[in-house]
Amino acid sequence: MGEDYSGSKSRKRSPWGVLALAMLSGMALMRNGADVTLGPPQPAAAAALSRGETFTPLVPPLSLPYAPAERVRIPAIRVDAPVMNVGLDHDGWIAAPPPQDPNIAGWYQNGIAPGQRGTAVVVGHVDNLSGPAVFYGLGSIQKGEHIEVSRFDGKTAIFEVYGVEVFSKQDFPGARVYGDTGFAELRVITCGGGYTKSNGYSGNVVVFARMVRTA
Repeated sequence: MGEDYSGSKSRKRSPWGVLALAMLSGMALMRNGADVTLGPPQPAAAAALSRGETFTPLVPPLSLPYAPAERVRIPAIRVDAPVMNVGLDHDGWIAAPPPQDPNIAGWYQNGIAPGQRGTAVVVGHVDNLSGPAVFYGLGSIQKGEHIEVSRFDGKTAIFEVYGVEVFSKQDFPGARVYGDTGFAELRVITCGGGYTKSNGYSGNVVVFARMVRTA
């Protein structure tokens, strides 16, 4: 990468920035849905984050310094994909990875790095015109399963899932999804909900996970 990521570089955003990011991501991933007959799996009610529910590791690991994400692995749904940096597109929305590549995820590089204190965001398509894409199975993830994000500093942040929900793009709960919990958190987001050719997907599947260890 040509840079030293061993320092403690931090990224800070105002609460308004967090809410703006939520609105952008709630819209940005709606553009490239394929007409898949059965559609991707949707989160089960049992996977939802109950009101007031919290998750704290028995021994919370120390947060990591800033370093870009390199790869994401979700063994439960057989995801093992490279991660590219994404920012905002010309419309001011979070730029999704190229839709023609079905096995690539995007990390929002202007936010928190996976493993830093705060909420890191990884996005990816659920499908493209050829069929299922990298996060097609995201809605089937269960609480307690793990997501691994390897970083360009050689470290891997390992997160445990504690909630999976689908939110309408018209009523996306930005503060709830992106708020700072005081821990190193991860949100993995793809399209979800109903689908029409005219409007695309009606919502986003959001996986809530918290770092439980590093490797």
